[in-house]
Amino acid sequence: MGRWRPPGEKKSNYITIEGAELMTQELRQLWKVERPQVTAVVSAAAKNGDRSENGDYIYGKKRLREIDSRVRYLTKRLDAVTIVDRKPTDSNKVFFGAWVTVENDEGVEQRYRIVGPDEFDREPSFISMDGPLAKALLGKCLDDEVSFNTVDGEKVVVIVAIEY
Repeated sequence: MGRWRPPGEKKSNYITIEGAELMTQELRQLWKVERPQVTAVVSAAAKNGDRSENGDYIYGKKRLREIDSRVRYLTKRLDAVTIVDRKPTDSNKVFFGAWVTVENDEGVEQRYRIVGPDEFDREPSFISMDGPLAKALLGKCLDDEVSFNTVDGEKVVVIVAIEY
């Protein structure tokens, strides 16, 4: 009997072409390269006899569980996501996949790309569409003033540029 956990916050099901390719490459690497190597190590370690004190066997089995868990996650996630592979018809508005340049009250400009929750940690300039800034930006136009909540309080930025 497992420990009950409350359901997590629902993730958006959108991903860029690049993000989908990276997830597919990771899945292929884990399944075709790493897993066979670890399985061979575990098999060889199992032939050595006593498994309770065999480090290769113990850590190999642990790594196999990690690989299998990640493979299950990637397979389910790739089946569930929608790959966004085309530009929107109205490129003057902020939509998924857009590069958005914003300017804050001090005149400092920052450039972000709105991506899915599975790929926002690839680069510091990528923000998840589920985050407060991206949610506030989506659907807005050039020169719109956008306010959003952060840990430090409410912030206001102006959209300076939108690129796809």
